[in-house]
Amino acid sequence: MLKKQTVWLLTMLSLMIVLSVYYMTSKPEDFAYLDSGKKDDTEETSSNTTDEKAGVDVQPGGNELFASLRLEVQDKRSMKLDRLKDIVANGNASAEEKKQAYDEMDVIEATTAKENILEDSIAASAEYQDVLVRYDEDVVHVHVQVDEISKKEVLNIMQMVRDEFGEVTVNVVHEPITES
Repeated sequence: MLKKQTVWLLTMLSLMIVLSVYYMTSKPEDFAYLDSGKKDDTEETSSNTTDEKAGVDVQPGGNELFASLRLEVQDKRSMKLDRLKDIVANGNASAEEKKQAYDEMDVIEATTAKENILEDSIAASAEYQDVLVRYDEDVVHVHVQVDEISKKEVLNIMQMVRDEFGEVTVNVVHEPITES
């Protein structure tokens, strides 16, 4: 029987091949676009709004970003959880190593639960089509899909994140609603 790692590797390789074929056959305008925030001379206003004091970075971007980010976060966490479960199941691992693995597993599960709570709370606080919350090493990225977002809404989102995660940097990214 194939090991878990082998199955995982084959699954990831298959996914990579499928995505490669998709991107090679797609038209360039099908790809997501993130504004770098640099203002072009022909632009009257930048589509990027930054409030350095509040730590707000609001950017319009592509609609496909939500699905790819969710998949990326889920894959990273699944890989880490599998590695931690292997440590726990390993008969040669010390009690301290197993305890650390359990603690890390608890942190991952708690982080995922907080992200899900925030996604539901933020979505309920306003008429957002979709919300994605990602915690990444003391930075919480919040993607909201809505046509327009006010500074008041951004500050409200930031407060909700800090209520859940404590004092962390919050990056709010505005994703406009696109017709599919």
